[in-house]
Amino acid sequence: MKPLCIRLVDLPPRLANTSDVTYMSEGVELPPQVQEELARLQQLQQTLQAVVAQKQQLEIEMTETDRALAELEKVTGENPVYKSVGSILVRADKDGLLTELKEKKELLNTRVTVLGRQEERTRERIKDIQAKLQERLRAPRAPE
Repeated sequence: MKPLCIRLVDLPPRLANTSDVTYMSEGVELPPQVQEELARLQQLQQTLQAVVAQKQQLEIEMTETDRALAELEKVTGENPVYKSVGSILVRADKDGLLTELKEKKELLNTRVTVLGRQEERTRERIKDIQAKLQERLRAPRAPE
């Protein structure tokens, strides 16, 4: 396995600030297990960023859906309503649109909940791996 070169700036702040990590800047190679854990940690951090970004996007969409529902409920029966389809507006049935928007909101809410759970699990895994890495980096090494 090719040695993984990790700079102190690549580590999470809690690991990069420990005095135990200074041996990496002195050119000492990390054990394969530590290299694998660091790679897994980086992968989980990227996953977490993606999950958080997706969740934020869905929350924005849910807020827009809430606003649309609120405005649509204010419309009286004699006023026509329109729906955006691609780059055009098409006249639509108010009740049909209300139903569609409520279903969309429910789906978005479910997806946000699922992403929230995934975010929580990913954060826990990151915390576990960081703890393992800190323990391994603190463990006394045999003289070479």
